[in-house]
Amino acid sequence: MKKHLNITVILLQLTLLITIFSCTTLDNHSTQPNIVLINIDDMGWNDVSFMGSEYYDTPHIDALADQGLVFTQGYAASANCAPSRASIHSGKWTTRHQIYTVANSDRGKASDRKLIPIRNTTVLDKKFTTLSQKLKQQGYITCHSGKWHLSDDPLEYGFDINIAGGPNGAPGSYYSPFGNNNKQIKVERGKSEYLTDLIMENTLLFLDDVEDPFFLSYSPYAVHTPIHPVDSLLYKYENKPPYNGQKNPRYATMVENLDRNIGLLVDMLKKRKLFDNTFIIFTSDNGGYYGKITMQKPLRAGKGSYYEGGIRVPFFFLWKDRISPGKDTQTTISHLDIFPTIMDLVGDDRMVNELDGHSLLSLTTKKTTLKERSFFWHFPIYLQGYDIKDNENRDSLFRTRPGSVIRKGDWKLHYYFEDNDVEVFNLKDDIEERNNLAEVNKVKKQELLDELKVWWKKTNAPIPSEVNPLYEARLN
Repeated sequence: MKKHLNITVILLQLTLLITIFSCTTLDNHSTQPNIVLINIDDMGWNDVSFMGSEYYDTPHIDALADQGLVFTQGYAASANCAPSRASIHSGKWTTRHQIYTVANSDRGKASDRKLIPIRNTTVLDKKFTTLSQKLKQQGYITCHSGKWHLSDDPLEYGFDINIAGGPNGAPGSYYSPFGNNNKQIKVERGKSEYLTDLIMENTLLFLDDVEDPFFLSYSPYAVHTPIHPVDSLLYKYENKPPYNGQKNPRYATMVENLDRNIGLLVDMLKKRKLFDNTFIIFTSDNGGYYGKITMQKPLRAGKGSYYEGGIRVPFFFLWKDRISPGKDTQTTISHLDIFPTIMDLVGDDRMVNELDGHSLLSLTTKKTTLKERSFFWHFPIYLQGYDIKDNENRDSLFRTRPGSVIRKGDWKLHYYFEDNDVEVFNLKDDIEERNNLAEVNKVKKQELLDELKVWWKKTNAPIPSEVNPLYEARLN
C-alpha cells in the first residue's frame, strides 16, 4: 500500500512539473513579439502627412506614426530599390553584397560615361544569412508580401509564405494581369482588381490564420511606377492646391489607397488581438521619384541620387506600451539598423559582429543615446537621369555618376570617381545641399575623406578606374 502511495505521489509530482514546464513554454512563446516590417516602394521622405505633406492624405499611416517613435533623419541603405532591399535583408553594406542597382550598371549613353562602371550583381547571394532565416530559427512563421526583387523566389531565403514576390521590380500594370517583361506577378487568391488591394487581401488571409510569433515583411509594389490611379479617388486631388511641388493627382490616389490598405492591416492585427504585442517598423526603400511625380522639398533631388532627396526616407518604430511616442530629430539611423534591432528584440546576438548596423532597441524602448557613428553609401556605377530639363542632380544627364558618400554628425561629403571632385555640406545649416564647403573647410573635407578611404579598404569597396574608350568629353 505504501509502495503504491509513493508511486502515486511521484506521478503527481511529474504531472505538476510537466504542467509547469508547459505553461512556462507557452507563456514564453506567447510573449515573443510579432514583427511587421512595412517597406514602401519609392515613398519619399515627406510623401506622408505625418512628415509634413499637405497634399497627400495618409490618415492610417499618420495614426501609426503618432503611436510610434519617428526618426526624421532616417536613411535608406541605397538610393534605389534592389540594393536597399538587399541591405535590409542581409544587414550588409552594398559593398559586401555588391548589388548596386537594378539590372546593368552601364546606364545612360556610353559616350557620356568617362569610366567603365563596376559590374552589378542582381541576385542576393545565398551565402548571406537573411533576417527571415534568423527569425525562422527563433520559431517565427515568416511571410513575404509584395515586391521582393532580389531573386526569383523569396521562399529560398527563409520565408514560409510568399505573396506576389519574385524578380519583378515593378508591375507592368496595377490592373490584371500585372505582367512586367513577360514575368507575371503571381497572386493566387483574391477578388480585388487593383494590385495593391489584391496583395493586401491575401496578406489579411495570412494574418487571419497565423499563430504567433510571426514575421511579416509587407513590401507593396506601390507607389512605384507605372502611375496608375485609383479612379474613385481622383476627384479629391484634381483641384487640390499643390504643396512644395507635390501636385500629381494620379500619384496621390496611389498613396492614399496604400494608406487605406495599411489601415486594413492594422485593423486585422487589432481584431485578432495581436496589435499590442507587434513590433512595427515603417520605412521606404529609397527617396521619392523626383519631378513630375513628387518632390521632397527642402531636400534636394530624389530617387537614384545621393543628395538627401534620394536617400532620406520616412522611418518610425512602434511597439505599444514599450516604445514611447514622439519624434527624434537628432539621431541618424539607417536601414542597416533594422536587422540588428530585430535580433536584439528576439534575444539572438550570434550575428552581432557580422552586421553593419546597430541595434536601436535600447534607444527606442529605454531612450538611451547612441554614440556618434558614420554612415556610408557607395555607388561605383552610372544611373541615367529622368528629365534633363527638370532635375536637381549634379549634372542633367545622370541621377548619379560613380561615387561614394559619407555622413558624420552634421557633415556630409560626396566623392566622385570620374574627376576626384568633392562636395562637402553641413546639413544642419544647409539641408538643401546648396552650399559646397569643400574649399572653405578643408580640414573637415580631409577628415571625412580619410575616413571614407578607410571604409573602402575595410569593406573591399570596388573603385572604378578604367577609362571608357567610347567616352566623348563635353565642353562646358
